[in-house]
Amino acid sequence: MNHTPQSPTTSTPAPDIAILIVSWNVRELLLGCLNALPEAVGDAYSYEVILVDNASSDGTVEAVQEAFPHVRIIANKENRGFTRGNNQALAATQARYLFLLNPDTQPLPDSIATLARYLDQHPQVGMVGPRLWYGDGRPQPSRRRFPTLLTLFTESTIIQHYLPQLPIFAHFIMADVPDDAPQEVDWLVGAAIMVRREVYEQIGGLDEGFFMYSEELDWCHRAKDAGWRIAYHPAAEIIHYEGKSSEQARARRDIAFFTSRVRYTRKYFGPLWAELLRGWLLSTFAFLWLREGAKWRVGHKRALRAQRMAAYVQVLRSGLK
Repeated sequence: MNHTPQSPTTSTPAPDIAILIVSWNVRELLLGCLNALPEAVGDAYSYEVILVDNASSDGTVEAVQEAFPHVRIIANKENRGFTRGNNQALAATQARYLFLLNPDTQPLPDSIATLARYLDQHPQVGMVGPRLWYGDGRPQPSRRRFPTLLTLFTESTIIQHYLPQLPIFAHFIMADVPDDAPQEVDWLVGAAIMVRREVYEQIGGLDEGFFMYSEELDWCHRAKDAGWRIAYHPAAEIIHYEGKSSEQARARRDIAFFTSRVRYTRKYFGPLWAELLRGWLLSTFAFLWLREGAKWRVGHKRALRAQRMAAYVQVLRSGLK
């Protein structure tokens, strides 16, 4: 029989694992995620679940309260972002292992316990992540090397769109290293990361200057700088229905993604490179606006082109600041 998740009181000892989830308008996926947790943890570890909801309008809080009354819910009155939401959850637990998990995931049986066992067996490892799969069964690359300046200027931009076979992109996602064995990495995709409490106490939580995106990159960077190892453990497997929250607002996603990239660049490469990157990224969105405008002028899917042009204008007006 699986452990019953804890509903802590003042007399309840800290659980082994805290599963920390930040959600925004992904109710059905979240319910599926919560339903999978007992089998993902199994019998060997005690655990609690803390949900931070960022002012969802789809009935998330009520649905979770009804179906999973043991879940501790922090219901924000506004969308405080992925980073601040995770920091709220991190501050609310004393568990020895802190598992940050996206709401649009489905942990497979024994996956969470497998990550905890790995940390038990490797005291020098401060963070560990699983093998991820897309919802259609394709593998999702979740291992990363730290980005170089060239990576920051090209990855997820028009350069990668038009030249996807450039070796720099495969190198960034470690495509040159087989993904079927445990290994040390620079950083992990933030959909599922288990962190040792000692790491959190040493380096602190996520940098709230990153509203969303690049926060896990920065966190792993700080952990490595503090002497901890970061590991990938493919025996733990999790399905990730990627981006279901952020797809709901494409322009806001682009603004958050690239603003965070500029912030990361400033933090690790200095203000000059950050401003050069900002200018370059804005120029790529100006190019995309012109490209969509040309297609609109010739009458090709005008509604779609107008929608995309409006999104690109939002990005340009933001200045990525």
